[in-house]
Amino acid sequence: MHKAGFVNIVGNPNVGKSTLMNLLVGEHISIATFKAQTTRHRIMGIVNTEDSQIVFSDTPGVLKPNYKLQESMLAFSESALVDADVLLYMTDVIEKADKNQDFLDKVRKIKVPVLLIINKIDLTDQPALEKLVQQWHEQLPQAEIIPISAANQFGVNAILKRVNELLPDCPPYFDKDQLTDKPARFFVSEIVREKILLHYDKEIPYSVEVAVEQFKENRSRILINCVIYVERESQKGILIGHEGQALKRVAVEARTDLEKFFGKKIFMELFVKVDKDWRSSDRELRNFGYEQD
Repeated sequence: MHKAGFVNIVGNPNVGKSTLMNLLVGEHISIATFKAQTTRHRIMGIVNTEDSQIVFSDTPGVLKPNYKLQESMLAFSESALVDADVLLYMTDVIEKADKNQDFLDKVRKIKVPVLLIINKIDLTDQPALEKLVQQWHEQLPQAEIIPISAANQFGVNAILKRVNELLPDCPPYFDKDQLTDKPARFFVSEIVREKILLHYDKEIPYSVEVAVEQFKENRSRILINCVIYVERESQKGILIGHEGQALKRVAVEARTDLEKFFGKKIFMELFVKVDKDWRSSDRELRNFGYEQD
């Protein structure tokens, strides 16, 4: 009998959801940085075996929205509570067990199996971990608790094993050779945005969106043009840098990662444009793919 199901990863910002997603899928599907709010979309990564298909879903960190982009991000996270066959609620040894109680209340009410993943156990000791486990038992009594260290790849196989046991009997939802539900252009924009998150400070990474204007592929190479949108002229200058050096670094690093991802030679050009207040514009957010299905 074949098993298949949707396994959705939710939790607060910066607990390691994207790192775990990439480990579970075995590919660089979600961008993962040390900055909060790195993930903006709901991203699926598909793990296929002969007799099972696990459709993992990474979601934005749960937060109280301050503008329309964050409202959309929260909607992606809340939608993951509705269609899960198994829910992975991820936390770590740093955050308090009662953080974001409103979202926890929603998790407590869902009827599907919940695996509570406590990440970063390499940063604590056994007595403190046992105390934290007890606090989480009180918060989410229905959840099975699995302590892990995503950075050290400890505990990841235990999650995969338990998820496989919990999956319902079902035919596959996607082709067995499919890795994700997202198109190639999505990963181009995400990898460019990842480099911006890594190399720029303050408001710059959160004011940026990347649009792929051209993606032309043949057998040996891909030609890519991207427009990086910012909200102010001053941000444009910072992003480009002196004599274009800062933007060139982003392009070189993104191209290197994309060549590994696609297995082809990449020719890439990056441009920067100002689009004032795009984060609060319904029309622009729709154009950038933030509208819920």
